Amino acid sequence: MCLYQEMSGAAVGRFMYFAFGSNLLKERLQLANPSATFYSTGRLKDYELNFGLWEKNAHTTWHGGVATIESHPGEEVWGVVWTLSDENLTSLDNQEGVSTGKYSPLEVSVETDKGPMLCRTYQMNNFHACPPSPQYKQVVCLGAEQNGLPVGYLKRLEAIQTNDYSGPSILDQIRMK
Repeated sequence: MCLYQEMSGAAVGRFMYFAFGSNLLKERLQLANPSATFYSTGRLKDYELNFGLWEKNAHTTWHGGVATIESHPGEEVWGVVWTLSDENLTSLDNQEGVSTGKYSPLEVSVETDKGPMLCRTYQMNNFHACPPSPQYKQVVCLGAEQNGLPVGYLKRLEAIQTNDYSGPSILDQIRMK
């Protein structure tokens, strides 16, 4: 654990988390993980961003596909490196559906302006492609903008096609904060 903390830059009692989906937005991440603190933006090499479901006809709180990463040499995913208290590890895992098999935790090396960081992130199990809802896409884009991800990457996010869902979503809870 000491080596991990030295390499990652995380203080004792904290861990590094690489967010690339709705948890790019601080207000979204802090709904269940109040200790989350911005550390840096970062780039995950040889992965691509995708949107989908963990079961073919799964119903999600976002009413559409959600973000995952897939290994893809030559591609890159931009995101945010957050530090979180070890106390929030369980709430983050619960948010990502680890215990129900929706996502699996993954340790990845993320390139940041502070050097490479070993971070926890999540990858969807049993991926089935599905477009995101407009609300989910909006949260991802707001988070990318809020944290200063590269303009070219933000334009790629803004170009993502949605499923045109127009009902209530988690975005309503985020706006209330």
